[in-house]
Amino acid sequence: MRSISRHRKMVFNSLSFLIFFPIVVSLYYVFPKKIQPFWLLAASYYFYMSWNAKYAILILFSTVVTYLTGIFIGKFKFASENQSSKTKYAKIFVFVCFLINLGLLFFFKYYHFFFDNLTKLFSLIGINLSSPFLDVILPVGISFYTFQALGYCVDVYRGTIKAETNFFRYALFVSFFPQLVAGPIERSGNLLNQLENPKPFTYNRFLEGILLMLWGFFQKLVIADRIAIFVDKTYGDYSTYPGTFLVVATILFSFQIYCDFGGYSNIARGAALILGIDLMNNFISPYLSKNCGEFWRRWHISLSSWFRDYLYIPLGGNRKGKIRKYLNLIVVFGLSGLWHGANWTYIIWGLVNGIFQIIGDLLKKPKEILYSLAGIHKNKFGTDLAKITVTYILIDFSWIFFRAKDIHHANEIIKSIFTVFNPEILFNDALYNCGLTRREFSILIFSIMILLFVDILNKKGIELRRKVLDQDYWFRVVVFCVSICFILIFGLWGTGYRSDAFLYFQF
Repeated sequence: MRSISRHRKMVFNSLSFLIFFPIVVSLYYVFPKKIQPFWLLAASYYFYMSWNAKYAILILFSTVVTYLTGIFIGKFKFASENQSSKTKYAKIFVFVCFLINLGLLFFFKYYHFFFDNLTKLFSLIGINLSSPFLDVILPVGISFYTFQALGYCVDVYRGTIKAETNFFRYALFVSFFPQLVAGPIERSGNLLNQLENPKPFTYNRFLEGILLMLWGFFQKLVIADRIAIFVDKTYGDYSTYPGTFLVVATILFSFQIYCDFGGYSNIARGAALILGIDLMNNFISPYLSKNCGEFWRRWHISLSSWFRDYLYIPLGGNRKGKIRKYLNLIVVFGLSGLWHGANWTYIIWGLVNGIFQIIGDLLKKPKEILYSLAGIHKNKFGTDLAKITVTYILIDFSWIFFRAKDIHHANEIIKSIFTVFNPEILFNDALYNCGLTRREFSILIFSIMILLFVDILNKKGIELRRKVLDQDYWFRVVVFCVSICFILIFGLWGTGYRSDAFLYFQF
């Protein structure tokens, strides 16, 4: 499985996007309202084709299949005569639609993973099985737009929304460029309605969108890409950088993955906001969660809620007893891990998080008894801080499997963390031999403190960007100028820097 060539990719932090986006916005508001959706659709396909032109055919095919499925469901299921027979046909349409779209996803993303493991399994019983090697390119964003389109079909089948009859509007729903390649995975009821009636341009929405984009660029360029240098160095040579080096790298990776993906989501939300569209918030202070269940209500919300609504609840959710509930959690988190990539490390990462949820549920009553016996108040600051700390440690441990290149690599990292004791590196200059100088490390720590401060405010329901917009004109100008200068000065740029390395593009 090959990755796509880099020179044509239009990522958010590229010069091509900084030219593309102002042109799209300017012409969007110049064109008459009837032309605006067609312009956005053309811009979205151009954006996607800048990655690899031939895969526009793939997203168009998926769009046509799911669009026709919605039309047929609306025609058959909600017809007044022969209701049971019509519902049966509607189920068949949904099944075929899922089969086609998940089949495409399997072929492009999981083909080699499946047959490699099948070959190993047969070799255990003495059967040599060979599968043809297919030199295919993983289409960027295929997991995201496939799930978004399938969610639409289920919504139509359930009667949550009516089938969209305007093909061009539906095509824009699937391919809307701000959230096309890495989400958030939008719900049809939210995005389709807005595409039909987008909000008009206002100065405040424009400024709020710019602030959101700047915050996303700060997360990506200043924090995530700076951390990547350290993590890549230590995880890539764990024998040279064992023990505490890997502890620091694992802690930093938790912020890298958060700022990389959260940064992309915020840039996407800001860009959409400028175009009159409100996308869902994908991250809400996840590392301030008090348990693993809460973490998954705050992390990659569009995906976790998709699995909840379209898989966990249909499987029975928590309505059929404890054992069934736990089995459903294992299934959902295992498939969530597989969704992230064709590697056993992702599956194990998902299963570990599912197990954490089960253990947390089993310990609810014992913890209540312990709190009562020990006189511990559940809502005191100290107790909350302890819960947040334990939750973070568990989640951060699971990230080892997510970051490792294979199971052996993950095992070696964990083994080194628990067997090599070298805390002295925290007090000498050893950490500065891992790609970041003392100055770079200081910038990183300061930036993470800003991130945590903003997250604390967000958890308290205080949105800093709206507080800024409420201030006088001169104050807003100062904030904008300082933010832009900080990103330009301390963000990572240059010929040696991979501007396309948003981690979630590979999923």
